[in-house]
Amino acid sequence: MRFRLIAAFSVVVLLVGGLSFAFARSLLVGAVDRDAAPRALTAAVAQLRVEGLATERWITGKALDPKVREAFSLGTDVAKGNAATEASNRIRDAAATATDLSGIQPALVAITDEKGKVLGRNGSALMRGDDLGAVYPALKAALDGGVPGSDLWLNRSRNEQLFASYAPIRGEDGKLLGALVVASLVNDERLSSAADKTSGEALVLATRGEGAAVQLIAKSSKAAGVAAALETKTSIDAIAKILETGQSVDLAGFPDGVAAVGRPLEGYGDGRRAVVVSIASPKSTGTSTLLLQILGVSALGILFVIIFASLLDQWISRPVSELEEGLLAIINGKTDLRFELEHQLLGGLAFRINSLLNQLFGIQEEETDDQGRVLGQGPRPAAPSVVEGAGADAAAEGDPPPA
Repeated sequence: MRFRLIAAFSVVVLLVGGLSFAFARSLLVGAVDRDAAPRALTAAVAQLRVEGLATERWITGKALDPKVREAFSLGTDVAKGNAATEASNRIRDAAATATDLSGIQPALVAITDEKGKVLGRNGSALMRGDDLGAVYPALKAALDGGVPGSDLWLNRSRNEQLFASYAPIRGEDGKLLGALVVASLVNDERLSSAADKTSGEALVLATRGEGAAVQLIAKSSKAAGVAAALETKTSIDAIAKILETGQSVDLAGFPDGVAAVGRPLEGYGDGRRAVVVSIASPKSTGTSTLLLQILGVSALGILFVIIFASLLDQWISRPVSELEEGLLAIINGKTDLRFELEHQLLGGLAFRINSLLNQLFGIQEEETDDQGRVLGQGPRPAAPSVVEGAGADAAAEGDPPPA
């Protein structure tokens, strides 16, 4: 009986587990969190903005270094350029181990004069004399105001695609001397890092290209398969609207189940330099993990089945065995055997078997009260004493006394 119970209940557990897996898998397939894309977008824009602010703060402190101001005190342009390059190299080396930059590695460190012309940059004598203030108006505006800032530098002719941050350099008297510029590459690795630090969803950085086109600046690793949808006319119009209005817009033209939303990249320049697009794809159902979990629960259920089936079998089989052995003994001649079985389920059956045996063998059953005392067997009355008279004579004559 034990094995039958275990087998029956195990089949039930396995059927329930299989149905649970099928239902859960059907619910998970194609499940899309509609709020995932807006959440990821907000987190990504905040992450990029924080990185720009952290860089501004760090270079503002470096701009106070007296060695950075040395280049402005030299007489010739060559001497100024060499001193600026040397100072830029030191700052580039310091940035490699700066914890405030959260692992951002500068690709360009440069020192400009108060007009935005480059005195020198790290690593080489290139760019000396380049008028960055004319190429990037946000830098010139920051110099005019004497304040730090960040901008997205996109210039195909100069082959520049950078997140740039700059801070004013002032003399001991507080006069504006120039600016310290630190810029890092805008590439797929940078956007993938921003995605990994936030939501993990696919990210794309785009802007308007030449004519009616979209220029894809960078994309995270998960956006490789869906970024092409941004080149449709619907997405191009949506990106143009985002840059014009500065508002978030849902993007269409993506595969079924894929949600995309874009918003301007805030904190860089005027906030209309580029659009960050977050693309939320249906989550992987993780059927293998789900299957393993359900199998584990089913195995635990079968273990419980074995334990409870064994206890149930012992609770039922033991009294049944006692009844079977007792009836066999009665059949073999032990007719005075009666069952004394206290069992919630089979106690009544044992009592009725005892009653049946008593009737079969003609044995009068004793009736008992609630306290177990036998009814109808009270104390017998005492024999009457012999009295004088007729009774005495009768006793003398040998007759029995009257009752």
